[in-house]
Amino acid sequence: MSMPQKHPLRSLTEQEERELRRIEKASSERVDVVRRAKAILAVAEKQNFPQAAATAGFKEARSVSQLVERFNQRGLVALLIASGRGHKPTYTSEQHERILIEVQREPDREKDQTATWSLMLLRGALRKSDLPHIAKETIRQVLHEAGYRYQRTRTWCRTGYALRVRKSETVTVSDPKTLEKKD
Repeated sequence: MSMPQKHPLRSLTEQEERELRRIEKASSERVDVVRRAKAILAVAEKQNFPQAAATAGFKEARSVSQLVERFNQRGLVALLIASGRGHKPTYTSEQHERILIEVQREPDREKDQTATWSLMLLRGALRKSDLPHIAKETIRQVLHEAGYRYQRTRTWCRTGYALRVRKSETVTVSDPKTLEKKD
C-alpha cells in the first residue's frame, strides 16, 4: 500500500481544467510547460505521484509533489518556472560596464604583456583587478552584446566604427548602415 500524499491536489475549476487540456495538446507550447500540465492532469485523474511522474516524463515523484504544492498555492502560474529557479545572472550591470571599460583601455605593454586584447588577456587583466572568477565566455558575451566583434586584425573592435587619420587629428567614424550590412 502506498503512502498517502502529503499535499493532495485541490479540485480543479472548469476553467483550469480546460486550460490544462489546451496546454497538453498545444504543439506551440514549451515542452516543460506541457509536461507540467500533463502531470497535474494525471494527478487530477487519481494517479499517484509516481504514476503521474511516469506519465508526464519526470524522473522523480518528488517533482510532481512540488508541482502540485505550487499549483495548489498559485494555480496555473505554477506551470511556469517557479520563482527562484533557473539561471541567475552572475554579473551586475556595473561589472559589465567594468568589462567594457577594460576592453576600451589601451593595453600596457609592460603590465599586460600585449599590444592588443585577446579574450584570455582580458580575462587575466580582469581577474587581477576586481573580477577574480570571470570566465572567457562571459567576457565574449558581454562584448558581443555591446557590439564588439573579433576582427581580422585579431583585436576586439566595435563593429561599424573606424579610426581615420586626418591632417589635424585622428577621428572615430561610424557607419550608420552597419546593422543592414550584417544582415
